[in-house]
Amino acid sequence: MESKEITISRGGLEGIYIAETTLCKIDGANGRLWYRGYPPIEVLAENSNYEEVSYLLLFGKLPNRKELSAFRERLKAERDVPPVVFDIVEEMSGRAHPMDVLRTCISSLSIYDEDPEDKSQQANIRRAIKLIAKTASIVAYMGRYRQGKDYVPPDSSLDHSANFLYMLTGKKPDEMAAKLIDLMFILHAEHGSNASTFSTLVTGSTLADVYAAVTAGGAATLKGPLHGGGADEAALRMMYSIGDPDNTETYIEEALEGGKRRIMGFGHRVYKAYDPRAKIVRKYLELYQERNPSEEVSRLLQIALRAEKLMLEKLSKTKGIWPNIDFFAGPLYRAIDVPAELFTPIFAASRMVGWCAHLFEYWQNNRLFRPLDNYVGEVDKKYVPSTRGSDPLAHTPGTDMGGWVWMHGLRCPGGTATIVVFTLRRYIYFQ
Repeated sequence: MESKEITISRGGLEGIYIAETTLCKIDGANGRLWYRGYPPIEVLAENSNYEEVSYLLLFGKLPNRKELSAFRERLKAERDVPPVVFDIVEEMSGRAHPMDVLRTCISSLSIYDEDPEDKSQQANIRRAIKLIAKTASIVAYMGRYRQGKDYVPPDSSLDHSANFLYMLTGKKPDEMAAKLIDLMFILHAEHGSNASTFSTLVTGSTLADVYAAVTAGGAATLKGPLHGGGADEAALRMMYSIGDPDNTETYIEEALEGGKRRIMGFGHRVYKAYDPRAKIVRKYLELYQERNPSEEVSRLLQIALRAEKLMLEKLSKTKGIWPNIDFFAGPLYRAIDVPAELFTPIFAASRMVGWCAHLFEYWQNNRLFRPLDNYVGEVDKKYVPSTRGSDPLAHTPGTDMGGWVWMHGLRCPGGTATIVVFTLRRYIYFQ
C-alpha cells in the first residue's frame, strides 16, 4: 500500500480552524471576549440586554430603538408553546434527562412551521426568533412541571429573560433578579465554535433545516458532561458537599492530592486566563448578596471564594487552570430560585441565538463537512464464510442466476466483481 505522510490533528480538532466568522472573538491567553467586534463582554453585560444581544448576533449590528422594539414584539409573539410540548414534557419528565426532554420539544416545533420548504434568509430568521422565544418558555414549563406546578402563561409586559423567570417561578422578578437572569442569558448567548455550535454546523452543512441542526447539533451535544452538561450543577454539588466554609481548604487540598477528585468549575479548553464571564458572574453575585442577603447563598459564596483563592495559589498561575463561568453560576442561579436541573436547559435557551447565527453565517458559503480519518488497521485479511443455515433464499456458491454468479462477495473468475448488499433477508447484486 502506498504510504504518505499524514498530519492528524490533536484530539478533538484542537487548534484547527473550521470556518471564518464575524460573530465572536475569544482571546484565551488574556481572558477577553467580544460579540461581533463590539466592546468586550463586560460592557455588554453591564449595559445591554438579551434582546439587543440577540439582534446583534443575528443581524450583525446593534439595533436602533425602532428595530429593537420591533424585534422584541416578534419574540413576545412567539413565547407561547404548542400543545404537543405539554404532552412531551408531561410524558418524559421524571423518566428522561432534562436535556432529552428539551431536545424532543425543540424537534417537535418543526411541525408548526408555516412553510417548511421556504429556505430564504427571511424564513430562517423567523425560525430563529421562534426557537429563541419558545425554548425559554419550554424550559420554564419543564421546571414548573417537575415541581408539580401549573403552566404560567407569558407576560407581554416583561422582557425576554424576566419573562422566563416569571414563567418559572410564578412571581414577577424584581429589578435585580431580572438583571441576574438576563446577565446569564447574555453570557451564554455565544462562544465561538464550541462542541454544540460545531455539531450544529456539521448537521446544517448537509442542508438539513434549522430545527434539525439545533436539535441534533446544539441541544443533543450540550447534554454531554464535557460541554455544558451539568458542569455548573456539578460545581454547585461540590459546594454543597463541602458544606461548611471552614471545610473548604481541607476538601480542596485532599482533592488535589494525587488527583483524587476533580475541582469543578476550573479549567477551560480555550481560556488560559481567568474566564471574563466568571469575573462578571462573581461581581453580580456578590452585589446581589449584599442587597438580598440569603443564608444559603452566603454560605455557597464563602465556599466559592475560599476555593477560588486556594486554586489561584495552587494551579492558576502555575498550570493555567482558572475559574470558568460554571464556578459561580450555581450560587447565582440559586440566589434567584432556579433549580439545579435546569442549569443546562437554560444554557441551551440562551445559546439558541448563537447556534442559529453561526448556522446562517456558515450557510452563506456552505460546504459539507467531510473530514478524513487515517485507517491504521490490517488489510487483505483472509475471509472465512460463517456457517450457512437453512435459509431458503440462500444460493449455492457458483450457481448461475441469470448471468449473476454468487461467489460469497469475492472476486469472480474472469475479472467480474460481485458486490453483495444484505438488506434483512434479501440479497441485492451489483455487477
